[in-house]
Amino acid sequence: MQNSQENTTTTTNLSSEIAESKSSEFWQLGTDRVRRIGFGAKRLAGSAQADGVEVRERAAALLRRVVELGVNHIDTAAFYPSYGGAGQTSFESLDWANDVIWSALAPYPKDLVIATKVGPTPLGLARPDELRGLVEADLRALGVDCLDLVYLRQMRLDSIAEHFGVLAELQTKGLIRQLGISNVRVHHLHEAREIAPVVAVQNRYSVGFGRVNDEILQLCGELGIAFIPFFAVTAESREAGGVPDSDPVQQIAARHGATEAQVRLAWTLSRGPHVLAIPGTSSRHHLEQNLEAGNLTLTPEDLTTLNALTD
Repeated sequence: MQNSQENTTTTTNLSSEIAESKSSEFWQLGTDRVRRIGFGAKRLAGSAQADGVEVRERAAALLRRVVELGVNHIDTAAFYPSYGGAGQTSFESLDWANDVIWSALAPYPKDLVIATKVGPTPLGLARPDELRGLVEADLRALGVDCLDLVYLRQMRLDSIAEHFGVLAELQTKGLIRQLGISNVRVHHLHEAREIAPVVAVQNRYSVGFGRVNDEILQLCGELGIAFIPFFAVTAESREAGGVPDSDPVQQIAARHGATEAQVRLAWTLSRGPHVLAIPGTSSRHHLEQNLEAGNLTLTPEDLTTLNALTD
């Protein structure tokens, strides 16, 4: 009984700390009000090729903890969890994240926003006429009649108009509430906004990595669009996961008594109130550490050092 009470006290204290931190700050993601630190389902499997009943049960328990701690924005995809080699842009998919989200969290809390993405397939980028099938598969897997937010995750297209237009049509049919775009450039954002409202852009971005996206991040802020970095913690390690070595990040973390991941997440939040974080993990401990990143206030000197790190 004593251990149970201690666990309850720990949970309560952590929840209170998070409620008072930047983790509890909100941003209006289109029609939805979400906390600035969410959760990404990409790393649910943990180590590279981990799978099986125990792995999925652990993932389900972690997702329940995510919601228990007040997170109301989960980022997923039909091809999650996924993994790859260090520095690689390609990845291998395990394809069960949506099923586990449904089994762990349904019926969903009213304020929970589940964002998914369509585009990548085992054969490359889906054709426009294949997108409806991918959306319908997500509807079935997540057990909903309408998806909260769907990103077009494009790959090497000069124009996304045809693909995005299909999603916009599905939105008018009631299968999707809100639309986003991922892995895009500035001209893609302008192109998409001529077709339908865009509430979020998801591109690679981190300390010293993906800074080519500074321009689109700033533009999103001016337009009131959420900018949601991927690889915010893993940076140049990309699909391999983990936290890359960086002397400046390590030194700042040591001064604050924080982890390097927390420094990277705090820097992410510093880039503007419209910038959201979706760190992913398979570890309850790392989940709680990531959410506590909202308590970390970087000094002006810290920010100057981190801002100067560019790829």
